[in-house]
Amino acid sequence: MSERASRRKGGGRAGRREARGSSAAEAAPFIERKIPYVEILSEENLQLIEHNAERLLSEIGIDFLDDPEVLDLFREAGADVDGTRVRFPAGLCRSIIQASAPSEYIQHARNPARSVTIGGKRTVLVPAYGPPFVHDLDKGRRYATIEDFQNFVKLAYMAPGLHHSGGTVCEPVDLPVNKRHYDMVYSHFKYSDKPLMGSVTHWRRAQDSVDMAKIVFGDEFVDQNCVLTSLINVNSPLVFDGTMLGSLKIYARNNQATVVSPFILAGAMSPVTVTGTVTQILAEAMAGIALTQLIRPGCPVIFGTFAAAVSMATGAPTFGTPEPSMVIYAAGALARRLGVPFRSGGGLCGSKLPDAQAAYEAANTLQTSALAGVNFMLHTAGWLEGGLAMGYEKFVMDCDQASMISVLLQGVDVSENAQAMSAFEEVGPGKHFLGSEHTLANFETAFYRSTVADNNSYEQWSAEGSLDTAQRANGIWKKMLSDYQAPDLDPAIDEALQAFMTKQKASFADRDY
Repeated sequence: MSERASRRKGGGRAGRREARGSSAAEAAPFIERKIPYVEILSEENLQLIEHNAERLLSEIGIDFLDDPEVLDLFREAGADVDGTRVRFPAGLCRSIIQASAPSEYIQHARNPARSVTIGGKRTVLVPAYGPPFVHDLDKGRRYATIEDFQNFVKLAYMAPGLHHSGGTVCEPVDLPVNKRHYDMVYSHFKYSDKPLMGSVTHWRRAQDSVDMAKIVFGDEFVDQNCVLTSLINVNSPLVFDGTMLGSLKIYARNNQATVVSPFILAGAMSPVTVTGTVTQILAEAMAGIALTQLIRPGCPVIFGTFAAAVSMATGAPTFGTPEPSMVIYAAGALARRLGVPFRSGGGLCGSKLPDAQAAYEAANTLQTSALAGVNFMLHTAGWLEGGLAMGYEKFVMDCDQASMISVLLQGVDVSENAQAMSAFEEVGPGKHFLGSEHTLANFETAFYRSTVADNNSYEQWSAEGSLDTAQRANGIWKKMLSDYQAPDLDPAIDEALQAFMTKQKASFADRDY
């Protein structure tokens, strides 16, 4: 935003745009889908993939490392356990899942108006997760700090297109590895009242996340309701490691949701074909989802996948290409057939800057995910550089796309007003509709208006500073942070959270692992 534009008062086009994007409270807590899913596979092909996934589970199996308890659970359920390798009789995982895993669940936010329903025909849009770096036009690429983390929590809170505060929106490397999770979870509770994700980098950190949630919601409420949805990545191909298993067990025992998500770079961590990749995703996801139900039947769980491809020329990950889109469409259909919520997608890109590559790749993945029926869309906003960086300008650009997704999924209005017959009667042949009564009654909500795009004349665009999209986004995120007002948090809860963190941090030494 130019200096000239930033000095304007709240009237006119700029004022209306500011009003549309200024309040998190105006947004719906999640999207209710009203359009059909895009299906790219026939019933016969879906059955083929399911059959092959069962072969993969029964004949090859999956390794579960460093966790004898998990091996015992599978052995007692009827699986064949050989060392760390577990082979599942055909249909075992599916039967366990369909016996108790919920098809949808509510994740409660500390502000009840912000609680989300995950599953069914709902879509919840979630910020990017995990980058150790941040990027903006002013300072470039740098290691993330706790200040950056807090900034992105605030931005996600203020973004009407996002429904969730997320988890590790960036990695605050200025804090000790073994203690930074306290500050991250606290920041979500302090600076936002949207739902959040817990820590998964160690089982103790998962337990700390649950314990902090109990301070906010109460022990009994947490035991009976989901207040955390947290990411459990499969160490593809066909391996669950001890770290992820430890955190999965903590969340499942406490009735908190996990996203069991094979992490796939097709061509390296799965076969080079879409069908082979989806087969592996289904097998890995079913094994992990079944485990959650053996630990606590009925606990909420999401079928997840992160799907990208590697360049066969360089080995580098690529994003926004057709093959991962096909994986998402296929996996979404398989998740619905399994009967559990589905996670995938987001604003993925390999670009280092918020440029055309970033926009194209992100839009391709975001729109695919929306059309495929993703229920929990992690990485919706901010992702740069293959997930290594969280971009301030990219975050704003992606949030604009997120708001467009909400409009798209609402479908076509066919009400009497939408049929517009009165407008035809008023205007007739050869005239325009701009001044008609119907247009005047509907113009404020008639079409989506982007918060970052410029559609003015060249002369007006030039007079306002000749800014590109990223430059406009730069001004927007700065103004958002300047205007930020924290949601109310009970002072007693805030004090209890801080006391818990202080006590826990003092009980062990800092470590960088």
